Amino acid sequence: SSGAAAAPLPEEDCMKLNPSFVGIALSSLLAIDLWASKRLGVCAGEGSAWGSARPLMKVIEVSGHGIPWLLGTFYGLCQSDSSAAREVLLNLLFALLLDLVMVAVVKGLVKRPRPTHNKMDMFVTISVDKYSFPSGHATRAALVCRFVLRHLVLAVPLRVLVVLWALIVSISRVMLGRHNMTDVLFGLLLGYALYGVVEHCWLSPATVPALFALW
Repeated sequence: SSGAAAAPLPEEDCMKLNPSFVGIALSSLLAIDLWASKRLGVCAGEGSAWGSARPLMKVIEVSGHGIPWLLGTFYGLCQSDSSAAREVLLNLLFALLLDLVMVAVVKGLVKRPRPTHNKMDMFVTISVDKYSFPSGHATRAALVCRFVLRHLVLAVPLRVLVVLWALIVSISRVMLGRHNMTDVLFGLLLGYALYGVVEHCWLSPATVPALFALW
């Protein structure tokens, strides 16, 4: 009847009509992330604002790719005649493999697509590389940077160059249009955290003698 009270809305409809503050904030941050990442993708294509710098950005991309690092580390491990150097290189190899596995797992779980302005001309990709979150290059850059600074004796200028390399590799991911900014930021945090795991699980002749017997 006309005098009857209106039936209450279902709970899910109330949620849609009254979105939470957290939901609004996250949606706003996502929109800002997508907008800013597209604006910063100045090397995403040859016709982009900085399209002429795209070849250089792609060289930087290769410098942070997993395959050159894995092959270089494995080669150094096979050629090294120092037990201390072998220990460091073996743990670097472990760190790189851990990085690949963790990034692949997170990408497979999140399944965030690459930015729409990205050109799929990346250097050697696998199935999960069609996803964007997190940036494997940024994760690797942070991990390798911490590892090198901790375990190699370098002069101050070289230490600065290592940090600059990690930053440039990370920034280049957004400039090339490969990733959004949040992909890169989370990648850097993940790489920083993974180094702590490597230190905690450090491989040495005392803990895994069979592994070192191979060399």
